[in-house]
Amino acid sequence: MLIVSILFGLVATAAAVTWVSQRASIAANKVAVAVMDIELGSRLNPQMLTLVDWPSGSMPQGAFGDIQSLQDRVVRTSIQRGEPILNAKLAPLGTQGGLSAVIAEGKRAMTVRVNDVVGVAGFALPGNYVDVMVSTQQDKPGGGKEENEQISKTVLTHVLVLAVAQEASRDDTKPKVVNAVTLELTPEDAEKLDLARNIGTLSLVLRNQIDKGNRQTAGVRKADLLGAKEPVRIPLAAIKAVPRSPAPRVAAALPVDKPKIEVIRGVQRSSAELAVDDTSH
Repeated sequence: MLIVSILFGLVATAAAVTWVSQRASIAANKVAVAVMDIELGSRLNPQMLTLVDWPSGSMPQGAFGDIQSLQDRVVRTSIQRGEPILNAKLAPLGTQGGLSAVIAEGKRAMTVRVNDVVGVAGFALPGNYVDVMVSTQQDKPGGGKEENEQISKTVLTHVLVLAVAQEASRDDTKPKVVNAVTLELTPEDAEKLDLARNIGTLSLVLRNQIDKGNRQTAGVRKADLLGAKEPVRIPLAAIKAVPRSPAPRVAAALPVDKPKIEVIRGVQRSSAELAVDDTSH
């Protein structure tokens, strides 16, 4: 029994040593992770990071094993404490910190003034997507003197909110009523937004983040809203195409009987016509 116990002890010891060596080899890789919450647009420094053991079989793509290589790199998204630093979450080398680091390539940032109504009661937060609608006066065709039509139309769709006021954090979900919202736009959309805010009143329409559909609308006018029917307009070309009827002929003047007077002389009767001057009529 003693010999059997010694054999079992040796086998258990060998198994334990093998298991420990395997675990050591599995956790041999080092990965840089954040030791604090890092806001987007921040520049990294060694005080924000630390190296931890990471299983080699589940190494995240783009991870860093050297803290010095992350010096002064700018993060494009917010990073939570304990989260690994990945290359996809960093701006290109040489990028300066701030909001400009999070703007996508080929896009621009533009700020518009809002209030508690235009800003969707403060629910339009960084990271959300909105549509931009303008209410303005539409010129009548032909440049007549008629009153211009009031129209409300969506001019931009699926626009990313980069920041509200001076805050760009995407972790806070509490509504914030602010006086300015910064949007990420293409250069063409930036021109449309600049024109829209000068000719009318802007409104932001909050949309679902996973809804990427862009539904085109014709806009709503006052007549559409109130249900009034617009007068029927006949094109000028159609009027010219209608054949004109010939002018009516004037009937010939009928002979007019001249007044007569009966003259009685004794027992004789006679009648005489009176001369009438037609030029007096």
